[in-house]
Amino acid sequence: MATRKIVKIDEEKCDGCGECASACAEGAIEIVDGKARLISESYCDGLGACLGECPQDAITIEEREAPEFDEKAVGQYLAEKRPGVCPGSIPQTMVPCELQDATGEPGEKAAVPSRLSNWPVQLKLVPTKAPYFKNGHLLIAADCVPAAYADFHRQFIDGKVLLIGCPKLDSAEFYRKKLAQIFMQNDIKAVDVVYMEVPCCFGLVHLVHESLKESGKDIPLTLIKMGIKGDIIETINVEGAA
Repeated sequence: MATRKIVKIDEEKCDGCGECASACAEGAIEIVDGKARLISESYCDGLGACLGECPQDAITIEEREAPEFDEKAVGQYLAEKRPGVCPGSIPQTMVPCELQDATGEPGEKAAVPSRLSNWPVQLKLVPTKAPYFKNGHLLIAADCVPAAYADFHRQFIDGKVLLIGCPKLDSAEFYRKKLAQIFMQNDIKAVDVVYMEVPCCFGLVHLVHESLKESGKDIPLTLIKMGIKGDIIETINVEGAA
C-alpha cells in the first residue's frame, strides 16, 4: 500500500446529517447506524470535497498508508450498487415558511403556510440520528392522516418532527427497529402518534409501544385516533410508555 491522503471521520463529532455522503461523488461515504462511514478506502480520492459540507467539522484529511484510489472500482460500484444519491433523502432542518396573505381580491383566500420543519419525513428514509431529533417532539403519523384531516399542519405539525409511515404497506419490523434506534440515539422529549380508525392502523400504535420498550426510554406518549371523515375520535395520554 502507498502512503497517500485519505479522509478521516471523527465519529464523536458526526451527527449523521448526511451532507458529506451527498457531496462524495465517488460514493466512498455512507450513513451507517446514524454515523458517516468510509465504506471503502479505495473509493476515496483524498481530494476532500466532503470537508466543506460537514457542519460539525467531523471530517479531516490525513496522510497514511491506504489502498490506491481505484477509479474503475468506483465506476462499477456506482453503476451496480448505488446508481445515484437521491437529493430528496438528505436530512434537512427547515424553518417553516410564512406565506403572505392574499392580496385582498374578491373571493381570494389567504394562503396557508407549511409548518414542516424536517426532511425527509418518510420513516424508511429518515436517518436514525439527525440534528432535528435533539430534544425533539416526534409526530408519528399514518400516511393517510394528512389526507383525512384538513388542518393537519396547524393542528399537529407545528413545532414537531414529522415521521410518516404505513405498517400495512411497509415492514412493521423495520419500523420497530428503526424507531427503537431513534429513541435510543436521541434525546426525544415526547411522542405523538396519529393514526386512522381502520384496523390496519392499530399496528402503528403497537410498534411504537414495542420500540419504546426496546429503547428503555421513559418518553411521554400521546395517541390520537382519527376518523376517516376527518374527525378526532379519541386522544389518550400515556405516561411512562416504556
